Amino acid sequence: MTEIVSESQEQKATQAASQHSVQDSQPGSRSRRGGRGRQNPAPAAKAAPQAARPQHPLLEQLAQWHPALFGEQLLPFKRGIFEDLLAAHPELDKDALKSALQQHTRSGRYLAAMASGQQRHDLSGQPVEATLPEHVHHALIEVFRRRQQRTQEDLTPKLRNRIVVAYEASGLTREDYAERVQGRDEKTNALVADALAEADARAAKDEALLRSFELSGQTSEQEFAEMYGMNPRQVAQQLERARRRQQNIQ
Repeated sequence: MTEIVSESQEQKATQAASQHSVQDSQPGSRSRRGGRGRQNPAPAAKAAPQAARPQHPLLEQLAQWHPALFGEQLLPFKRGIFEDLLAAHPELDKDALKSALQQHTRSGRYLAAMASGQQRHDLSGQPVEATLPEHVHHALIEVFRRRQQRTQEDLTPKLRNRIVVAYEASGLTREDYAERVQGRDEKTNALVADALAEADARAAKDEALLRSFELSGQTSEQEFAEMYGMNPRQVAQQLERARRRQQNIQ
């Protein structure tokens, strides 16, 4: 996903894991490697989790030098951050820095920052470039895969909704988005297809509501909602989404 030495470094950290469907991690689902018909045990029967990997000692130093990136609130790195850090701190050992960044970008906190769709940031914490939709998607899949392993709740609906949000924020067409996030796991691909269909259906409803509002002659969204017995807050959200899509098209 995200670049450390090169962009493929962070991609390997999340894409490999996100090839496993969130549904494959649910209690009672079939294991692909556990034999035919074998089921995953319930969380209570699982082996004790492994001890957390000790934090790389260099990460604490990086947090002191660049708290905007490595502090309490993590931010996605700009591509080429490895080279930027070496230029700013030439005394650093390349292999140690590479190892520290790999551990950092594989952490749940960093993946959550990537999945949020925030922009990529430089060493001073300033946003400098957009995070590509496919990078947001792979981080999102990995975040939910890890969460699913810790709960018996089916997180698929929540993940589908997050994919809808990520798709709408990308500004891409349905075809372009599907092509960018296409992976090797068919269950995840099917989940993406469902999310995109849901997003398109919602967009059609939003646009129809906006046309009705414009033709109604009403200037108040709340009065319009009350006139048709609808939730004013929901109506305002739908109208805002429809207007935002129109602006993106223009």
